[in-house]
Amino acid sequence: MTLARVTLVAGELSGDLLGAGLMRELRARHPNVEFRGIGGPCMEREGLESRFPLETLSVMGLVEVLKHLPELVRVRRTLFEETLNWQPDVMIGIDAPDFNTGLELKLRRAGIRTVHYVSPSVWAWRQGRVKKIARAVDAMLTLLPFEADFYQRHRVPVAFVGHPLADEMPLANDRLAARRALALDEQAPLLAVLPGSRANEIRFMGATFLDAIETLCQRYPALGVVIPAATPARHQELAALLEEYPALEERVTLIQGRAREAMVASDAVLLTSGTAALEAMLCHRAMLVAYRMAPATHWLAKRLVRTRWISLPNLIAQEALVGELIQDEASLDAIVEQLDALLGDAPARAALEQRFAELHATLMRDASRRAALAVEAVAAGRALPEETPNG
Repeated sequence: MTLARVTLVAGELSGDLLGAGLMRELRARHPNVEFRGIGGPCMEREGLESRFPLETLSVMGLVEVLKHLPELVRVRRTLFEETLNWQPDVMIGIDAPDFNTGLELKLRRAGIRTVHYVSPSVWAWRQGRVKKIARAVDAMLTLLPFEADFYQRHRVPVAFVGHPLADEMPLANDRLAARRALALDEQAPLLAVLPGSRANEIRFMGATFLDAIETLCQRYPALGVVIPAATPARHQELAALLEEYPALEERVTLIQGRAREAMVASDAVLLTSGTAALEAMLCHRAMLVAYRMAPATHWLAKRLVRTRWISLPNLIAQEALVGELIQDEASLDAIVEQLDALLGDAPARAALEQRFAELHATLMRDASRRAALAVEAVAAGRALPEETPNG
């Protein structure tokens, strides 16, 4: 079957990148295909006619969502009507589950085939959403293998396509080259510290991380520390915080961005949870996850979240490879103790690096091509592609 028209709806910049990769693959296979929907600059460069700005759907937090709800309802109604009139071969919702699942459900009921690309965290909380997802989509495309297992158990057609980050990052990396690129000591032990990309993460963990660094520098006289700030605002906040630690002036290198280089250069990584933990795993570096949140948020999360771990390396491996210190457990003493153990045990770090390289390989599957094959199958009304022996 030749694809002529495809609707894609992305809700944020990460979805824009995924959508652009998928569009490139689809156009390579179907040169005359047309794309409409919602996307950002990357998808527009690949030929998407975006009916609304990407920022329309980039609304975070309950209060903000409620404030923008009338506009979001109007956008979804307009997009539904335009898509129904255009009659695409398939509609692809990319992440943004609260917006896309409702749109997918209405379109599927109207006879349009639908695909959702990037699973919501339904395996962790609000598992009842899987019933609506089953009604809304002809296929779910997941980035991670344990997500696919969840949908298989709930009899939702699913394809594990792999993670684009794993495709992007090399299976072999060079610690020495990364140190040279960042002008860091080539021989000394090195700790990379990623305190988070949000202001609240710096507020909750910044001082504790620096206290831990100060203690570790006393135990390891040659220890170097590199802190890549996620944004200019975080750089400014961290620089101000570091002024309160004059003993660290010669030991800490604060840089703007370049987090992956910093992690590759390091012997171990201290970070808050999130995508950074996945990136550290794909850099094949031993790590400790330490995270605090507002007490009310933690109280609610404990009652809603149904998963043994919060960090993606542990979830992917389905075993406790990475230390996790959450809320009250993320104390100065606990952080220092676990990092001391990592820094002092080179064989354990080497074993973790090997394990992470193996997990990296399982995620390195040419995700955009696999996603394109699955989209083609759905559009043609065929079963999803079978797994090949080599993954």
